[in-house]
Amino acid sequence: MASRAIGSILDMSAAALDAFWETNTRSTLLLTRRFAQQRVAAEPGPTSRPGERLGRAAPSGTAAPSDPATAPKVVWMTSGQEAGPMRGEVAYATSKAALAGVTATVAAELLELGVVLNTVNPGPVNTGYLDPGTTDRPLAELEELRAATPFGRWGEPTDPARLIGWLVSPAGSWMVGQRLTTDGGFGLQ
Repeated sequence: MASRAIGSILDMSAAALDAFWETNTRSTLLLTRRFAQQRVAAEPGPTSRPGERLGRAAPSGTAAPSDPATAPKVVWMTSGQEAGPMRGEVAYATSKAALAGVTATVAAELLELGVVLNTVNPGPVNTGYLDPGTTDRPLAELEELRAATPFGRWGEPTDPARLIGWLVSPAGSWMVGQRLTTDGGFGLQ
């Protein structure tokens, strides 16, 4: 997306919603589906119903519980839409809220396959979109917001990466189906 701040509800169009849905939500769900399919011994038969429990399957196709320390991990990325308004970002917030909202459902289904899913809200992490030369937001507004953050800075990619690294490690393996925020206290303002 060239511009994250695509517009308010009054600016919304089907094309804007579709673009964010395709980029943030549909692609994540389909990639997760493809990853999970590697854990299924065989495709569901014609008598299977959507959502029917599959039962646990080891990679060899034999039923077996997983070891949480070595279970395959999936981490989705969401945003701060649950913490408060994201004015002017309706399409973006909608696409990320869908992932946050379906986390428990997909995590329960994946767990039957021995796959662990969690969702992370990284908070305001500057991946370049907050730099003066690349942002589509007013610089004075960004500076005011940055100065008001508890640590006086934007997050850096390594900040949420530490949580994600823990989640996929044996130490974080008991965490399943959670929506976690790592925002340096930004949501507490």
